[in-house]
Amino acid sequence: MTSTPPPGLPASAQVPLHRLHFDEPGPPRTVVQPDGSVAWLVSRYADVRQVLSDPRFGRAELYTPEAPARTGVPEIVNDPDLMFNQDGPGHLRLRRTLRKAFTPRAVARWQPWITAIVEELLDRLATAGRPVDIVAAYTRPLPVAVISRLMGLDGAAQERMRHWSEHAFSDGSHADGDVESALAEFSAFGGRLLEERRRDPGDDLISGLVQAAAEEEDEIPEAQLVSLVCGLVVGGHDSTMTMLGNCLLYLLGERPETWVRLGADEEAAGTVADRLLHLVPLGDDRGTARYASSDAEVGGTTIPAGAVVVADCGMANRDPAVFPPASPDDLFRPLPAPTLAFGAGAHYCLGAWLARTELRTGLHRLASRFPGLRLAQDPDRVVWRTGSTSRSPHGLAVTW
Repeated sequence: MTSTPPPGLPASAQVPLHRLHFDEPGPPRTVVQPDGSVAWLVSRYADVRQVLSDPRFGRAELYTPEAPARTGVPEIVNDPDLMFNQDGPGHLRLRRTLRKAFTPRAVARWQPWITAIVEELLDRLATAGRPVDIVAAYTRPLPVAVISRLMGLDGAAQERMRHWSEHAFSDGSHADGDVESALAEFSAFGGRLLEERRRDPGDDLISGLVQAAAEEEDEIPEAQLVSLVCGLVVGGHDSTMTMLGNCLLYLLGERPETWVRLGADEEAAGTVADRLLHLVPLGDDRGTARYASSDAEVGGTTIPAGAVVVADCGMANRDPAVFPPASPDDLFRPLPAPTLAFGAGAHYCLGAWLARTELRTGLHRLASRFPGLRLAQDPDRVVWRTGSTSRSPHGLAVTW
């Protein structure tokens, strides 16, 4: 059995993300971007951490009226109202509305019901005919169920979530009109959800967001709250779905000797999850852009004010000065330094602990219940999910 793409979706010749080639990191240097503009590339671990943590390198100035368009596609990542694209007091105010919800202690309280969702999906998987598409049966529905429970979303929203994500993170292959229509529908959904929680609050994340926003001294613009809700909906499931699919392709296709230990030792599974988050990017675009508001020295080089800086976290996560070349046992060895997979500094991903928990629990319980799980297709003939800036198998046939 092999994955069959839906009508109109071509099989991609792209390599698995764990096999992507990364150049050796080096000092900051100028590069020409796809649109012909010049940017500074920062790639060494220490330099990337500095750029992501230094307030002189922000996001908001990339979206001023005078700034050139970041992309020709009206995607959510480049929405100026998105929290990720805010800096300074406005950014901190938005983060305060979510920070308490995503602490390690808060995520630990969610662990029992996350595990219950995992076990329910595994019970269904156990009765499925073999071979089975693990993406359709497990890696796609798991994060959708988790984020839906967390945010109090109904079935109708769950059905539209995949559509909104594909257009919110469009790679440019969708027609502009389709993207604009999907994002308008998505924003309207986010606005309605906020109004519903104001009228009838519950114990979900959106109700907590509404309450935290009301407690702020300065009113948060509604457009920013809507962007925050939409970002949580799509980011909360797309990244985990992508990671689970790519990690299973790697583990079952190239590291099957790790599978039994992954299921037998939950603590070791946590270490493996951290390693996988560090080594397997979510997509082919590895850089995150910043704007230099003033001259700044990075790695012995002065980056001038007004420059666009691209911080390549993929290269930095492979900096041999920090992360020695991997050995076969490295998956079960703690990282020698914090990964940059979730960024660093003021824009560090608030959902990092949730992503780690879902990946650790999802992989550990799957390996525990199905120690004989193996691929039932050629891993080099994977059909890739396309149309989005993230990339993972459209389907993956397994058996046991």
